[in-house]
Amino acid sequence: MSEQRAGFVARAVEWLRAGYPDGVPRRDYVALLGLLRRKLTEAEIRQIARALAEQSQQSTNPITTADIETMISGTVLQQATPEDTVRVAAHLAAGGWPLADPPAD
Repeated sequence: MSEQRAGFVARAVEWLRAGYPDGVPRRDYVALLGLLRRKLTEAEIRQIARALAEQSQQSTNPITTADIETMISGTVLQQATPEDTVRVAAHLAAGGWPLADPPAD
């Protein structure tokens, strides 16, 4: 991973931690990781997921890295409801995450 890309991932983790100061709610992970897939590589998603799992350990309903790996590896990311996706997308957009797909060439 390039230094620039690594810096972007670090900023994304910081931004997500600020946007979810109490940790990402368990019900939001499926939609969140699905939305991040639009902009990030699998390795970047896994790096962010590990960081969020670490933050989650302080919450009342922690999620483990293994839980997140199961979501990433399985088909579960395809199962986010439209309501989940809209809720999480709105949360991400409010914080400035670039949700729009880049224009086609």
